Amino acid sequence: MIKKTLVTLGLSAVLSASLMAKDSLMMATTTSTDNTGLLDYLAPKFEKDTGIALKWVATGTGKALKMGGNCDVDILFVHAPASEKKFIATGFGVDRKQVMYNDFIIVGPKKDPAKVSSMAPSDALQKIRDNKINFFSRGDNSGTNKKELSLWKNANVDTAEASTWYVQTGQGMLRTINMASEKSGYTMTDRGTWIKYMSQKGENINMKVVVEGDKSLFNQYSVVTINKEKCSNVKPELAKKFTNWVVNEQTQKTIADFRLLGQALFIPNADK
Repeated sequence: MIKKTLVTLGLSAVLSASLMAKDSLMMATTTSTDNTGLLDYLAPKFEKDTGIALKWVATGTGKALKMGGNCDVDILFVHAPASEKKFIATGFGVDRKQVMYNDFIIVGPKKDPAKVSSMAPSDALQKIRDNKINFFSRGDNSGTNKKELSLWKNANVDTAEASTWYVQTGQGMLRTINMASEKSGYTMTDRGTWIKYMSQKGENINMKVVVEGDKSLFNQYSVVTINKEKCSNVKPELAKKFTNWVVNEQTQKTIADFRLLGQALFIPNADK
């Protein structure tokens, strides 16, 4: 009995050591890939195919890029192309590959107090400003926040001079949509997170999409590997395996098949 127990303990120790030795890839990513459940959906498939455990921190793209610059992660999965290219220009990022896209939308109360439904983004934002209807911004330097600010700039609205109607939440996207809903205001979100929000709220939803479809609302997601020449502790070989895996034909189909309420949250476009 004692020998059996010792053998069992020995096997447990070997298994524990084996699990601890498993390769793991650390990723910084935007909140939308996490909030929608996409990474929870992909991670076990990636581990099954490669033996690599995927771990991630979900935050705004600005903070994700900072984590990359601080050598805290091996790879980024983000959605702010201009910022990503600047990051690569600093030498910290390499091997940027596009993976998928969706689009940004402006959502607001079903009654649409600013009467902006179906307007172009610039016209809608100007009218929200003119009527001083609450607009909730993430205000967190995320990819969504960066796009939102660019749209205000295109509308010739200086948000730095905005008064009480322009609210910076400092929160993630789902929290910000909830705040806009509670205060009968507007906000901008990516479509994937909006679909997730609708799936959570069901019949209790009192918001709707008011602006969509403009080419300026295109939302590209890409992966960027952290450069080992800048960060000696990172694992570019594992990052490369994830990049190759996420852009391969089978994984792209897996992304296309990821749906809520019968709707695709992301559209794969690695081969474009």
